[in-house]
Amino acid sequence: MVRSMDIVEIAPPGFDVEIALAYATAANITGLPIYRNPRCWLHCTAAQHLQRAIALAAPLGLRLRIFDALRPTEAQWKLWDADPNPDFLADPRRGSPHSRGVAVDLTLVDDAGHELDMGTPFDDFTPLAHHANTDVGIQAQRNRLLLLGVMTAAGWDFYRNEWWHYQLFDARRFPLIADADLPQGMM
Repeated sequence: MVRSMDIVEIAPPGFDVEIALAYATAANITGLPIYRNPRCWLHCTAAQHLQRAIALAAPLGLRLRIFDALRPTEAQWKLWDADPNPDFLADPRRGSPHSRGVAVDLTLVDDAGHELDMGTPFDDFTPLAHHANTDVGIQAQRNRLLLLGVMTAAGWDFYRNEWWHYQLFDARRFPLIADADLPQGMM
């Protein structure tokens, strides 16, 4: 069971990040907004790791842009129903690290707010999105490695199929979180 005090809202000024929740828009695999109330939440342990990543990116003149973080179990079902592809989506019966509040989808942006080239857009569910894919340009490979370095140095694990996805190690030790568990619902 999750307690509301275990959930932290990720928003400026407490977190120097850009929030661009993809599932609050129709520009996702369902073609419809999934989040009616686009709030960015993480488990407090994940929020601490995110602060470390923010601090590591800052001296490089970079910031983090978050596409998704805590994803209530109801949202995971909507994504799964639209595209039940286990290479890119966790089966909601098993639970996603996102639905535990311990995963974040993100990219790096420069000081002008431009996303660094990662070779594919967020949620590109093709092999080009894999971390080690060398079919993307050299600069995109460097940028992926830079993001990987920042995030792993901050204590995050990565998912090999998605350059944008990071999660805490041993994510299953955290409970699943439904929309009703949040201090303010998203769905």
